[in-house]
Amino acid sequence: MIKTVTTLSFISILSTSFFFFFSATISSPKSFHHTKFLSLSDNTSAANHLFTLTRRPHVAGTLANVETASYVLSTLISNQIPSHLTSYQVSLTYPLSRSLTLTDPSSSSSSKQFTLRQEIYDGDPYADVAKEVLPTFHAYAKSGSASGPAVYANYGRVQDFATLKEMGVNVTGNVVLARYGEIYRGDIVKNAQEAGAIGVIIYTDRKDYGGGGGGDKRWFPEDKWMPPSGVQVGSVFTGNGDPTTTGWPSIEGCERLSAEEVVKTGDVPLIPSLPVSWADGEVILRSIDGPVANGDWQGGVDSPVYRVGPGPGIINLNYQGNEVLRTIQNVIGIIEGEEEPDRYVILGNHRDAWTFGAVDPNSGTAAMLEVAERLGKLQKQGWRPRRTIVFCNWDAEEYGLIGSTEWVEENREILTSRAVAYLNVDSAVYGKGFYASATPQLDELLIQASQLVRDPDNSSQTVYDSWLDLKSKVVLGRLGGGGSDYAAFVQHIGVPAADMSFGDGYPVYHSMYDDFVWMKNFGDPMFNRHVAVASVWGLVALRLADDEILPFNYLHYVDELQKSAEELKVELEDKDINLKPLLNSIDVLKLAAIKINDQKEVYRKRNKKLDFRKLRELNDRLMMAERAFTDRDGLSSRPWSKHLIYAPSKHNDYGSKSFPGIDDAIEMAKNMDSEELWKSVQHEVWRVSRAIKHASLVLNGELT
Repeated sequence: MIKTVTTLSFISILSTSFFFFFSATISSPKSFHHTKFLSLSDNTSAANHLFTLTRRPHVAGTLANVETASYVLSTLISNQIPSHLTSYQVSLTYPLSRSLTLTDPSSSSSSKQFTLRQEIYDGDPYADVAKEVLPTFHAYAKSGSASGPAVYANYGRVQDFATLKEMGVNVTGNVVLARYGEIYRGDIVKNAQEAGAIGVIIYTDRKDYGGGGGGDKRWFPEDKWMPPSGVQVGSVFTGNGDPTTTGWPSIEGCERLSAEEVVKTGDVPLIPSLPVSWADGEVILRSIDGPVANGDWQGGVDSPVYRVGPGPGIINLNYQGNEVLRTIQNVIGIIEGEEEPDRYVILGNHRDAWTFGAVDPNSGTAAMLEVAERLGKLQKQGWRPRRTIVFCNWDAEEYGLIGSTEWVEENREILTSRAVAYLNVDSAVYGKGFYASATPQLDELLIQASQLVRDPDNSSQTVYDSWLDLKSKVVLGRLGGGGSDYAAFVQHIGVPAADMSFGDGYPVYHSMYDDFVWMKNFGDPMFNRHVAVASVWGLVALRLADDEILPFNYLHYVDELQKSAEELKVELEDKDINLKPLLNSIDVLKLAAIKINDQKEVYRKRNKKLDFRKLRELNDRLMMAERAFTDRDGLSSRPWSKHLIYAPSKHNDYGSKSFPGIDDAIEMAKNMDSEELWKSVQHEVWRVSRAIKHASLVLNGELT
């Protein structure tokens, strides 16, 4: 498969990044304020914000989440940022009842009824509000019952079900047990459904989340690991936004799809599912006989031997959910630009959480409020951005990126013509180490900002220094996955975007143990990482808002496209597919990227103030080139996803794909191997080639 991360060498970055950063900021009358921004950090303030936001569970559509919206709104307003609420009426689901029973004919004991309850630990400061935690469930799960032998399917990936088929294990009519960890839970259910399963149980294996087991291994609150009763809840919806308003905003009184029409989209599961703890998962695993699973399918120390089944353990699963229209609230704050108020630099983070949400997402909310407070102080000192800065605190992200998607769909035409970039921080702090993903023209800017912020875990070096790996390279991910709120901006309307965090995953994900105590003891005891994320995030936003010439470099895009094209060439080497149109279009884009970089240098070297009209035209080309990578028809069978370079993998919403339309077509052609399907691969190659050529024309700014 085509990789979606890139490495940039230390030498190549060093040769350009310092020059471009300082040549831009020294010449900017606002550069003093950028330096001042770093000195205004406040660990205590970030900690206080997180403590307040995580006092109660606050699932989307609940009163507790309305209260967190009010807190964010009042904080922005108190920092001289005019703000308002934007509400939508959306379809959300909540659990009414659920049960899970295991009958093991090979055991002398009677059937086991699982409690499906996360345990309160001794001394839990949130025990008084634990009753507000929703019963463990999957949002948008199919209501119904399933009864059948258990089959273990590892991580529930397409290749895992293929392995079961090779082993002679028939999934049809059985209940699948799969562990979470490699792909999105909604895709686990969809893959099981396509394999013939009638129900799915997803558990968090202690090998991945519980510390591996063995010896005196401890878990939260003594250590960072998921306790035995911890359950990772979440959505199994595989679309974006409100399922009943695919492609348009869920405003009051709008058109809505019927339940039958929603099912036809293929984005909601057709079989019931439930999440369970690793303790319950192991009980089910002990009831499964049959062939021993492969070594990489096995668990950690002290885990039972994993077999694939089917049975003899029989699973009886029942889930009943309630789907209702609820009001969600995005909080929007705006610092209007002085020179270009109609150009928007957008910072986004979601607020809703499955439980307390100390990591996911409110570490990001606390970081956003930290940025807002610093910018409020800069405003008091006379700073005003050149371009407008927009703070967006999203609601209902956990259900399927709903708040951000509805807002983008409602404001699509304005954003398409005015948005400079979208900067996302979902969970700001998981642990140590800086991680960033971006559309490639922002690579250089992210690196430059990281070079000016001290590493929160080693003050003798910068964030950039800690980002370097042993081979003197930094690794940047790409934004093709559907895991957070950048999706609507990048994949639907083609806005340059970035996403950043400290750490990359944590054991108590989406459980009731993701609370302030976990963050204070294990995630960020001194809240230095929160401050560091806010510093990098804010610096990138300030550069985009204040630099006279937008700090985009499309040569990095060219590099990425060339790498992906070369990997595609290897994958298709034995097929009669002509890749010359794609390779040629990338060559044309390279010439356009070099040309516009040369034009930027000419402008930079001028001593007199830049002509506003010419500057505006140059910046518009830099801003709009990303839009050209989208196609109005979208991907085949996935029309909402319109970006032809970056979109989720068809069988893993978290996974990112370069050339997703080509990849989808190749997968289908390989499975059915017909001449017509291989023709569709060639067609997708042409589509991508045309999009890249359009981007070149935009960068050149000249009619053919």
